[in-house]
Amino acid sequence: MTSVIFMGTPQFSAPILSSLIEHDYDVLAVVTQPDRRVGRKHVLTASPVKQVAVDHNIEVLQPEKISGSPEMQRAIDLAPDLIVTAAFGQFLPTKLLKAAKVAAVNVHASLLPKYRGGAPVHYAIMNGDKETGVSIMFMEKKMDAGDILSQKAMPITDQDDVGSMFDKLSDLGRDLLLETLPKLLAGEITPVKQDEDLVSFSPTIKSDEERVDITLSARLFDCKVRALRPFPTAHIYLNGVRTKLWRVAILDEQTDLKPGQVVSRDKHHLAIATGEHGVISLEELQPAGKPKLSITDFLNGTTDELAVGEQVAE
Repeated sequence: MTSVIFMGTPQFSAPILSSLIEHDYDVLAVVTQPDRRVGRKHVLTASPVKQVAVDHNIEVLQPEKISGSPEMQRAIDLAPDLIVTAAFGQFLPTKLLKAAKVAAVNVHASLLPKYRGGAPVHYAIMNGDKETGVSIMFMEKKMDAGDILSQKAMPITDQDDVGSMFDKLSDLGRDLLLETLPKLLAGEITPVKQDEDLVSFSPTIKSDEERVDITLSARLFDCKVRALRPFPTAHIYLNGVRTKLWRVAILDEQTDLKPGQVVSRDKHHLAIATGEHGVISLEELQPAGKPKLSITDFLNGTTDELAVGEQVAE
């Protein structure tokens, strides 16, 4: 059996780990982030990857930082054939990468060299890309810069958000990894170097980037909402209140009103102007301190006029 140390944390990674176990790879240990407190009750919760490992009685290592940790030394001592990572979220020291007898490989959710970094799915949707995909690559100390072993593309539909694309790309990455590893072990793959002239980056989304610029075109406005759904969630300021946007719709009309002004409204409908003369209908939102609301429930509960032509969003 080929021995593996698997490194990953979120739900994206869990099916990939499960598939290795199901296909008789000898998973010696799993390295994942420490348990975190989740939700309003701050319940200490294991990562999805840890849950898979525990279910299969696999040793779990949970360093806050892998570099120089006892957990790193434990992984080195296990001397696996392969180190496989998927959304682990930390740089791996060269000493650890060299501990793999055959190779250290990563499952990355983009078509490298496009979107190196921690948020490739978010950026692909946010930028209005029509497709993304998965790359299996050798790991090296420089972020997502290793030679590519295999790639497969997948379309992004106008209904997809980060949640749906993570699920699809996780399945794609699982299947592509299972196709790639036997060929790698048999010496049947010629790695392809990444073209550094085509490199782009997708750094982790910062809190100030969660706000939607109302001067975006209607299409890119919708893309940003979907790119941040269900996490970390886009927002605007609606009548001065920080308001999360869970769902919007692009309307097939144009307006000469300024971005953020009300184009139309009734008991069940609120449309605002965007950049490039576009119009967006707000479908589902969440004002600060309130639950998620349909636009009908929101309008029923507001005393604001929200009159046509009024500047309500910024």
